[in-house]
Amino acid sequence: MLHGGGSRRDSVAVSPTQLSVLRMIPVARRVARVRGLAVYRLLNSRRGWDADHTPVVDVRWALEQMRDELGPEVPVVLVGHSLGGRAAVLAGDSEGVVGVVALAAYLLPGDGDTDLSGRRVLFVHGDQDRIASLDRARDEADRLDRHTEVGFVTVTGGTHAMLRHRGAFDGSAAAFAAATLTGRPARGAVGRVLDGEDAVRV
Repeated sequence: MLHGGGSRRDSVAVSPTQLSVLRMIPVARRVARVRGLAVYRLLNSRRGWDADHTPVVDVRWALEQMRDELGPEVPVVLVGHSLGGRAAVLAGDSEGVVGVVALAAYLLPGDGDTDLSGRRVLFVHGDQDRIASLDRARDEADRLDRHTEVGFVTVTGGTHAMLRHRGAFDGSAAAFAAATLTGRPARGAVGRVLDGEDAVRV
């Protein structure tokens, strides 16, 4: 499993001590507790998002490295936070990707037009997020839902940093990855989503 946050570097590389990188470590640890899953953390090669080089390029590069190491048949779930969530959605059509988890995803209009047919997608978003719009995330999730299975978990009191109600974010990512990659049943909000509920509040 790959989740966006490692190894590609150039002159404007992201620092491994940035808060945006550090806040994904608990998510990775939670997912890594699931027996049978491998976790790869990606450190984006550049900060931000520009027209010349986006985090999507880094994700696709990392997926190529994983295929070379593990084989092309290994299924992958992408997990990303904020712009990493956007990158996961936009790179979710890559070969081998079977699922996407977008945590507090910072999306733009039209991102939901990505064709993720055959993948499972989970959004987890706090209703107190003042950076990434909850309404926009819902709108783009609705657009994605035209092509594939999409579930949306709203975290009551959750903020963009995912520090409040941390377990709801980490736990949802881990449960979804485990269910998608191993076929094991999920409980709680993720179980309800995978059983067919489009939207769940926790």
